[in-house]
This record gives sequence, C-alpha cells and structure tokens, in this order.
Amino acid sequence: MKKIRFIHGADLHIDSPMLGLQALPDAIFKRILESTFRAVENLVNAAIFHHVDFVVLAGDLFDLEDRSVRAQVFLAKQLERLEKEKIDVFIVHGNHDHLGGKWTEIRLPANVHVFKEEVEIKEFTAKNGTKVYLYGFSYPERHVFERKIHSYKRKAGADFHIGILHGNAEGSSDHGNYAPFQIKDLLEKEFHYWALGHIHQRTVLHENPPIVYPGNTQGRHRKEQGQKGCYLVELKEAAATFDFVETSEIIWDEITIDAANISTFDQLYRLCLEKMEEVRVEERGIFTTLKIIGLQRFDSALLDELLEILQEEEKDEQSFVWVVRIIAEEKFSWNQTELAKESDFYGELFQTVKSFTEIEEAIAPLYKHPGARKYLAPLSESDVQEIATDAEALLMKKLLKQ
Repeated sequence: MKKIRFIHGADLHIDSPMLGLQALPDAIFKRILESTFRAVENLVNAAIFHHVDFVVLAGDLFDLEDRSVRAQVFLAKQLERLEKEKIDVFIVHGNHDHLGGKWTEIRLPANVHVFKEEVEIKEFTAKNGTKVYLYGFSYPERHVFERKIHSYKRKAGADFHIGILHGNAEGSSDHGNYAPFQIKDLLEKEFHYWALGHIHQRTVLHENPPIVYPGNTQGRHRKEQGQKGCYLVELKEAAATFDFVETSEIIWDEITIDAANISTFDQLYRLCLEKMEEVRVEERGIFTTLKIIGLQRFDSALLDELLEILQEEEKDEQSFVWVVRIIAEEKFSWNQTELAKESDFYGELFQTVKSFTEIEEAIAPLYKHPGARKYLAPLSESDVQEIATDAEALLMKKLLKQ
C-alpha cells in the first residue's frame, strides 16, 4: 500500500523578539529568548521520533529578512540532525524571510530542498517506493499580492501531490493579504494535502483533502495564546490523518478570575495563586494575563503590589506561571443609547471613538525609529478596535464616576 508520513510546520520565526515583556528575572528572560529555538528543536525531535519520510516548512523560518547568523547556524545544525536520519526537508520562504533580503548566507545540508521564487515541483521517492510531488514557491520580496495559486498545476506521475503555500485565505484573518486564495481554488487542484503557512492560529480549513495551517511553533506575545506546534501527517491511498504535535517552550495564556465574592486582599491573593496552579504545565513556562472581573473597588497600588508578589514567587520556578499584567474590571457599565439621548456631548464622544482612525498615525514615530521598530508588530484591525474600546472605557469611568 502506498503511504507517506511527514511533519508539516510553519512560521518558526527563529530569533523573534518577544513583545510585551519587561523586568524579567535572568532565568526566565533567557527561556523566552531561546523559546523559538527550542520550538524548532522540538519539531526536529518529533520528526526523528516518528520516523517521518520528510519535513515541510511552509515559510517564515526566520523573523527578519536580514536573518541573523546565529539563527541560520542553529537551523542548519537542526537540519543536519535530520540529514543523519535520512529525512529530507522541503522549504518555502515567506514574507518575513523572503529571498530579497540581505544576509550572510550559511550553507544548508544536502537533504534540504528550497523552492525558488516561481512555483515549481520537487520530486520525492520514499524508501517504500511511494512517489510524491511537492509544489511551492518562495517569496522573492516581502509583499506578494499576486494570486500565485493559479500557477500550481498538477503533474501526472506521482502517488501523492502536496501543495505548499505561504499565503492568506481571503477574508479569514487580520494578517497581510499575501498570495491570497480561496478554499475552492485549492480544492480545484485535486492535491492530497495543502501545507499552509502565514496564519499563526492553528486552523483546519478543510478536512478531506486536508487544507491546514499548523500555526506558529512558538507563541511570541499575548495575542498568540495556547499550545503551538506542528502536524504529523500520514497520507494513504484511501485516507489522510493529521495529528497536532506541541513544540512550544513557552505558552501564552489569559486567566479570568471571578472576584465578585472577594472582599479582602488576602482572598484575592489566594484565589490568584489557586488559578495559577491550575494552568501550570510541567517543564513549560506560562506567561499569563490575570483578568479579574466583578472586583469591588481596590486601590490600583494594591493591584500593582499583588503583581509584584505573584511574580516574586515564580522567579525561581522551572515550570513557571509568570503574570505579565493584571487587568481589573470593576462592576461598571454604561448605556450608550441613553447617554446619547441625555446629552449631545456623549453622542459626539461615542461617534468619535467609533470613527477614530488616527491611532496608527499617532504611533507612527515608533515604527520609524530604528531601535524600536524591530520590537513592534503591526497593529491589526482587532488591535485598533481594542485600543479604542479601552479608551472609551477609561473616559467613561472618569466622566461617570465622581
């Protein structure tokens, strides 16, 4: 029976700066800096453990177009581990690590096959005689808005056909609309599996044939929550299976704490400890936001002190739960419709918040700063909406709570 087994990973973002963190203990700081490296190592470990035939890496292996020498040397050594096990690797480069960047090139081992800037076909024959055609392309520059899917053309002669595409399913995310496609475009190609990259949220767009985003291998900030990893895929003549394999060294999380019945600081402190313990994972680090709802009025200075206490208790833990921030939501709400009827001022305020479009303009100097911009991710539509919503809440608390 013809069959093939492989690992599908994407968006490794090796050596990516971690966002939204400050004043970390040395040991935890080192763990987060090394986390994208360890995630790749975990992916390679999984490939070796499961005796796969090959590995597919669907773009954005590096975080920047001027990929660091350290990141390249590390990746080369990991791919050499696969070479020793006679496991081939098929790579496309995406918008972050496109071919047009400038870098000091480190030679990759002979088992690695990198797709060029135009869609091409690479052939692979497994030890059991199963023949596979893999189709893909690497980004020649950062912005590829062309519908490259039209250049994927199935060629006769293989047992299985696998498409590799670093691109965006139209209308599905806040990510850049690079190499856009629709699901029907992929189905028309009659491939047995689509190995996608670019979207950092693990997503299965179609079950049969599988059209899969594995997500990134390591979450890099609070917007990339949950376990991250790759897929172990097995294709047979009559079926396809794909199982998630976790690779993340650090997990980003958010813990919601109902403090409606809390009346003392001590009760809140102990409830936080209890909830933190519930999410602790052996040999993993957790970065979490504590979102406290229903809280009776607490002095903000006390909440700052609570954050410091919780962090102090975790600084020496190997399997830590590090609280990045505490968000306290008091029992407070307002009725926009009623307030707008009551005063034209409120009506104009709500309309201004709703239509405000100058957030990106206001922070543009940060993105232009040579030192700051490499630590900043582009604002998505949801980021802009969140900022506007938080601003409205702050204004209303000041206006309505005397």
